[in-house]
Amino acid sequence: MEEREPSDRADVCVVGAGPAGALVASRLANDGHDVVVLEAGPRFDFESRQERMERAIRPGGRGDVWEMGGERDAYTSGGDRFYPLNVTRVKGVGGSTLHWQGMVMRFHPTDFDGGHENADPAWPISYEDLRPYYAEVERAMGVAGDADNPFAPSRENPYPMPGFPPSYSDSLFAEACESLGIATHSVPNARNSEGYDGRGQCVGYGTCQPVCPSGAKYDASVHARDAEEAGARIVDRVPVQRLETDGEGRVTAAVYATPDGTEHRQTAREFVLAAGGVEIPRLLLLSRSEAHPNGLANSSGLVGRYFMEHLFAGAGGTLDRETRQNHVGFITSETHQFYDDPGQAVEHAGTGETVVESTGESFSPIKLEFLNYAGPSPVEIALDGETWGDDLLADLRSAYGTHIAMGGLVGQPPRKENRVTLDTSRTDDHGNPVPDIRWSLGSRVKRSLRRANEIQVAILRELGAEIGGTVGPEHTGPAYHHMGTTRMGTDPAESVVTPTLRTHDLTNLSVASSSAFVTAGSLNPTLTIGALALKCADHVGQRLSSRARGSPRRRATGGLPRRRPRAGTAAPRGPVPRLSSGRTRP
Repeated sequence: MEEREPSDRADVCVVGAGPAGALVASRLANDGHDVVVLEAGPRFDFESRQERMERAIRPGGRGDVWEMGGERDAYTSGGDRFYPLNVTRVKGVGGSTLHWQGMVMRFHPTDFDGGHENADPAWPISYEDLRPYYAEVERAMGVAGDADNPFAPSRENPYPMPGFPPSYSDSLFAEACESLGIATHSVPNARNSEGYDGRGQCVGYGTCQPVCPSGAKYDASVHARDAEEAGARIVDRVPVQRLETDGEGRVTAAVYATPDGTEHRQTAREFVLAAGGVEIPRLLLLSRSEAHPNGLANSSGLVGRYFMEHLFAGAGGTLDRETRQNHVGFITSETHQFYDDPGQAVEHAGTGETVVESTGESFSPIKLEFLNYAGPSPVEIALDGETWGDDLLADLRSAYGTHIAMGGLVGQPPRKENRVTLDTSRTDDHGNPVPDIRWSLGSRVKRSLRRANEIQVAILRELGAEIGGTVGPEHTGPAYHHMGTTRMGTDPAESVVTPTLRTHDLTNLSVASSSAFVTAGSLNPTLTIGALALKCADHVGQRLSSRARGSPRRRATGGLPRRRPRAGTAAPRGPVPRLSSGRTRP
């Protein structure tokens, strides 16, 4: 319990040790600031990952791989549509990157400027504002990619590592797409295609979701370690209960509970919330007081509002030839041709026949994926079957190896009625109201999902597949990308945080999270989360430095220390990425 006592002095208190919190802590600690990170979940021993993988592939074992569930993680879903919050989130050092797929794309300029048929609000920052941070996060995480995507924003440098080769099923899709005039390209992945940063290259376990046993896939525990090596302190299993303020526009303390229920107050000069798009608004609402009767940072009434998600679109079937399904556990090829122009027609390149009609309707951007893990695996077929011996072998030969499928993401436009609020009728293990997610789909999302399905079916038919079904507007599910609940803006009446990620209402409270997103786009959000986290850290560091001029530095700065490779991993082939801003405190 002594290890969970508050630090006597802290420049910064970060709430959450997922990708945003770990990057913020690493940046600020390496710039010489005293950092304390409060994490609700536990530390997970790296050595336990093999056992977690084995647990994941057992029948019914996937759900508890990262120990989610129970009273601690209780929630309700009071909206028109049920939201399965606990299916994929992780509380612990590393956060949801412990089980993410690892796809990392930069948002397009149109995602920031409202350029999708001018149907979306614009962000108060541009792609150019985040461009240097995107490059830095790619180096820090270690991204493998090839600059072959004609629809992606321009790049200033190559990816840190070469991309992964396309899978066998990718080659089948590429041939069909070429016939239809659809461009395919590689996918940038935050997993090592070669030894990088003290971590070995991907060895192909194929269980990327929910666990990478080798550590080749990036997760935020990497930068949590970096932060600690630079002097930060990370305290696990201490959920923050509320934030206290001084009545003069500043947060004074984060009140957290230890495993035995004891409450402590961690004071700091600056506070950064990095607990994700559900727990951040919940904490702000839980921190209501006489001075802030509607919760902290909520003078606009928008804390928790504009909850957004990415919805899944899919189509699958079987071929009369081998597809080598489940040989690769992550996506290696996609097409973003329908991202900025989802209403374009699809015409057969050989015959000129229009396969999918053009339309002038308003759509969300559409990202289409070619899935390497379509259909059941041989293990699943064997475990679920009731046959043995030669009969089982015959079943495997007839049911495995010919499946093929496409996926895709469609982003929700911001809708004020979609929100995270508190359910006072139900409490967690510390007696706090649980989050209530009120979620529904609008007509534009449903229209975009239908459009994605049309294109997917056209590609599968060109392949000669027997269509087995689609996942579209009526049966879709979320990608578990929580966004928008503390939106960014310049007008305090219409937003929660400023373009510097500081809250409008409190001068020392910042938010580093997808909760600051103004729109959702349709690309995986983690790279943008990381870019915003580093931007947030720089602004926090500037404020700390401006207030601390003349104070002595307590330790040397100069970037992340070189990490010693863990046993069994390849040594880094180049310089270890550093996350110091390059500035030192006077």
